[in-house]
Amino acid sequence: MLYTVLAVIGLLVVLIVVFKLMWRVAEPNEALVISGSRHHTEGLGEGMGFRIVTGRGTLVLPFVQAVRKLSLDLNEAELSVECVTTQGIPLRVQSVVIFKVGDDYVSIANAARRFLDQQKQMESRVRKVLAGHLRSIVGGLTVEDMIRDREKLTAHVRAASGSDMEKLGLIIDSLQIQEIDDPTGYIQSMAAPHTAAVHRDARIAQALANRKATEAEQDATARMAQATRDSEIQQAGYQAERDEATARSRQAGPLAEAASRQEVVVQETRVAELEAMRREQQLQADVRKPADAQAYETRTRAQADRDARISAAEASARETELAAIADAEATKVRGLAAAEATLATGKATAEAARAKGLAEAAAIAARAAALAENQEAVVAQQLAENWPEIVRAGAEAFGNVDHMVLLNGGDGMGDLFAKALTMGGTGLGIARQLLSSGGPTADTAPSANGSAPKAVRVAVDVETDTGTEGDNDDDTPSRH
Repeated sequence: MLYTVLAVIGLLVVLIVVFKLMWRVAEPNEALVISGSRHHTEGLGEGMGFRIVTGRGTLVLPFVQAVRKLSLDLNEAELSVECVTTQGIPLRVQSVVIFKVGDDYVSIANAARRFLDQQKQMESRVRKVLAGHLRSIVGGLTVEDMIRDREKLTAHVRAASGSDMEKLGLIIDSLQIQEIDDPTGYIQSMAAPHTAAVHRDARIAQALANRKATEAEQDATARMAQATRDSEIQQAGYQAERDEATARSRQAGPLAEAASRQEVVVQETRVAELEAMRREQQLQADVRKPADAQAYETRTRAQADRDARISAAEASARETELAAIADAEATKVRGLAAAEATLATGKATAEAARAKGLAEAAAIAARAAALAENQEAVVAQQLAENWPEIVRAGAEAFGNVDHMVLLNGGDGMGDLFAKALTMGGTGLGIARQLLSSGGPTADTAPSANGSAPKAVRVAVDVETDTGTEGDNDDDTPSRH
């Protein structure tokens, strides 16, 4: 039993020792490169022939696999490169570069292939690569560009050397241009104008300072003189006040006596003023107040009378105004009534005239139709209906005859009446002529009231005796 326990313990010790020999751990600042078998590393593909381990532990088969370490620490290299600018001016550029192996597996693999057994030569290789790129970039720049913008020079160097450093598996953490030496003195000559300007500005500033200091000194001297003058003026004023006080003290007695007499006069004047005021008040109470009261009474009564007259006049005017308004309203009402009555009468008259006109038009249309059918009968009827008018018209020829002499007695009288009656036949002939020519005219057409047309008056020569003596003396009747 004891041997078994010892054997187990021994086996465990052996296993621990073997595991210790096989287990390798990569430090944070290093990478383990394990070779001796085909391994797959993420990002590198198959068939690399070695395996990379960073930041963890791994098992390594003794006598089968080889383990080597690649440092991931920072490295520093100083550069001092002779360069020539695009202006042909030689310069010495001194810089410092800080680099290291990249942290990714590709960079570690590239660095392992190139520097695993030559890590001490890494600095010189980097110095040569950067020196070449620095000379090339400086050759395309001017001295002014390099001095004014060193960051631009640094960026160009890092960009140009980036691909070469990537192939070596290295990265540049920092690149600084420390100094630019100018053996020919070009930089110093370029700075001469600026230096002269600085010296000029310094001299101008010094002159301004001196002028201001002089002005300040003169101002201080003037202020001192002014202070002295003010002091002397104040001392003279104080002396004058002392002299005045002395003179006043000497005049105190006479002034006191004069002041006492003045006070007596003032008091007497005050008494006189009070007496005058008393008299004035007495006059106010005895004379002015009663007069003011009487004037106020008279004024008040006059104002009351005036207001009464004004009120009466306003009432009368208002009454007249109301009466005028009432009359105007009545006149307006009467006018409106008369206008309405006139309008109604006019409308009735217009309606009657319109009805009468329509009736006359109908009668005229009826006569026109009858004339169109039988003209002779219509004319005869019209003549028969208006025969009295025709005879009266013929007799009007004798209406103005005062005395008539008939030569042939009863025959002449009959002939005269026959001629008067012949007028009716003449009117009949004219009516027939008008009818045959196209209808009645304004002189022969029936009147609006339906009466027959008036007969045409024919002048008849009638022998009359005027009752006066003519030209002949044998009483021969004259014709009129």
